[in-house]
Amino acid sequence: MKKTAISLLALFTLLLQSFPLQAAEADFMRSIGKIYVVVAVIVAIFVGLVLFLIYLDRRLTKLENQINQDD
Repeated sequence: MKKTAISLLALFTLLLQSFPLQAAEADFMRSIGKIYVVVAVIVAIFVGLVLFLIYLDRRLTKLENQINQDD
């Protein structure tokens, strides 16, 4: 647990230090129009995750109903 907390703290510190660099990269990508590709990929991944979670929830609900009927 302690190692995980230290790792997360180190990662958070690293992300905070690289923030100005990320802002410069975002400005560059926006200027050449690539930011829309990045946003589209992120949206596609998010939609895929949401659809997978809905599918998984329906399967689990169906299995729970089968278990409850057997009891």
